[in-house]
Amino acid sequence: MKKQYTVNELAVISGVSVRTLHYYDQIGLLHPMRIAENGYRIYGSKEVDQLQQILFYRELKVPLKKIKTIMSTPDYDKEKELETQLEKLLQQKEQIELLINNVIKTIRTLKGETVMSDIEKFEGFKQKLIDDNEKTYGKEIRKKYGDELIDASNAKIKDMNQQQWQTTQELSELINETLKEAFEQGDPASEIAHKACDLHRQWLCMFWKEGTYSKEAHKALAEGYVADERFTAYYDKIAPGCTKFFRDAIHIYCE
Repeated sequence: MKKQYTVNELAVISGVSVRTLHYYDQIGLLHPMRIAENGYRIYGSKEVDQLQQILFYRELKVPLKKIKTIMSTPDYDKEKELETQLEKLLQQKEQIELLINNVIKTIRTLKGETVMSDIEKFEGFKQKLIDDNEKTYGKEIRKKYGDELIDASNAKIKDMNQQQWQTTQELSELINETLKEAFEQGDPASEIAHKACDLHRQWLCMFWKEGTYSKEAHKALAEGYVADERFTAYYDKIAPGCTKFFRDAIHIYCE
């Protein structure tokens, strides 16, 4: 007979708090197999497997609402999803190992045991950016722009020296600061809005393959920002409605 667990027992073996298990039941993410006469929640092997899946997704930073949607779809394929999770975890493992090696080499450099190039100093951080982009947008941008262009962009990131990498970070911060100021003025055709768009063009050219920037590509990307809720959430953190304002400003800038 397969093992059954009370909510307290499941909490102990899984490391998940009782309160969390109650919450998962409340939101419909993980129901117990049955409720005993004494009112205790009882979980069976099916629920144990479901909890394991949920914890896998949590480690991959998937929101609970999305986990519920994924696991409740009629064509949910557990084996396929596990393979997808394994691939993502292996990417994280590779990224962590790269960062570890980077730290070790930095320590050895400080001790005078080796020499580290500027590019090597930022390998781990740049690889994280590439991996995060691939995980979040990879399928879509590769379908839209093609593997050759995306691979070239990734290669350009990897080849950045210390100064170039620092420039991308400074540009990113400056874009948001300038965009906020422009949005507060409320005119997408203003000089400060124009400046925000030009900074954005410079930032894009740091990542895009040389010669691929065009006004049409810039405008298309801006439309994508509005259409994609992930980008909208990013720019609307500056202020609600900022993404559409930025789109309008980029269109004016490109004209």
